Amino acid sequence: MEYRSYHEQTDMTNIQKLRDILKTLPPFAKDYFRAVEPTTSTRTRISYAYDIRVFFRFLIEENPYYKNYQTTDFKAEDLDRLEAVDIEEYQEYLKLYQKDEEDGSTASVTNGERGLKRKMSALRSFYAYYYKRQMIRTNPTVFVDMPKLHDKAIIRLDADETARLLDFIEHGGDQLTGQKKVYYEKTKERDLAIVTLLLGTGIRVSECVGLDITDVDFNNNGIKVTRKGGSEMIVYFGEEVEKALRDYIEGSRKHVIPQEGHERALFYSTQNRRISVSAVENLVKKYSRQVTPLKKITPHKLRSTYGTTLYQETGDIYLVADVLGHKDVNTTRKHYAAQDENRRRRAAKAVRLRED
Repeated sequence: MEYRSYHEQTDMTNIQKLRDILKTLPPFAKDYFRAVEPTTSTRTRISYAYDIRVFFRFLIEENPYYKNYQTTDFKAEDLDRLEAVDIEEYQEYLKLYQKDEEDGSTASVTNGERGLKRKMSALRSFYAYYYKRQMIRTNPTVFVDMPKLHDKAIIRLDADETARLLDFIEHGGDQLTGQKKVYYEKTKERDLAIVTLLLGTGIRVSECVGLDITDVDFNNNGIKVTRKGGSEMIVYFGEEVEKALRDYIEGSRKHVIPQEGHERALFYSTQNRRISVSAVENLVKKYSRQVTPLKKITPHKLRSTYGTTLYQETGDIYLVADVLGHKDVNTTRKHYAAQDENRRRRAAKAVRLRED
């Protein structure tokens, strides 16, 4: 059987998923998704397809003119019937609406400012395509203000929390007995290697689970990762990451009998398959809440921790952007937040309300 990398397999799965979603959209929508293919990932196009489908469902539910329509009944000229006020009503609708579940029930869906902006961006892009190609005469989306995004505090681990997290993974199960002890010992080296790798390189969780054993180069202490957009890059690691990876590869990984098609995976699940993104998210959550229960730590927060630490040590924002694989250095500037946080902490100690 021809070997396909994790990213190739994921892309194939996403392409089929996108095709299935497009069958539930108006036929003319396929032109748009075909046009944006060269500049977007399959994952992005799937998100856009879901968002566009919500828009047409809104029209059916809320606009009397379309109450007897099916989603597949719409034509490009229907976009010309809408005005800016219709788009504003859609934006309001997105804050709370009902979604049909597979079991026939309905569930409430809410969108914060980031969810609103993403869905409105998708609709703007959709309209812009047909307007640019003169398939419609108007583009009301440009007359509607986009939701304003407010800065969110970047959550990351402090240096002592990082050390305690790694110590807990390594020794947190020492007092366990029975089956819990067996499970802990079976997964300890793997979990320690994964978390150490995330903290020591700042790679994305999707890049981590996509690693093959052949992507690890101990001669140069580097790993070959596939970045967003499909480009490959060598990311180098230090001695702590090297030790954690060697302990896992030369230890518990040797005892895994992988399922067919998963022979090259670096990290395995307990089912002897390539570990999934959700499994890594769950193990990070499991360990981190024992160390810092007030912070909701995810693999992406470990990436932020790495970026912040690297910037504090080097002061080179362009280096941080390069290592993290950011195409735009402005994305990386969010890591300056750590410096602001340190200044705010000093401010708290600077003002005294009573003299000693």
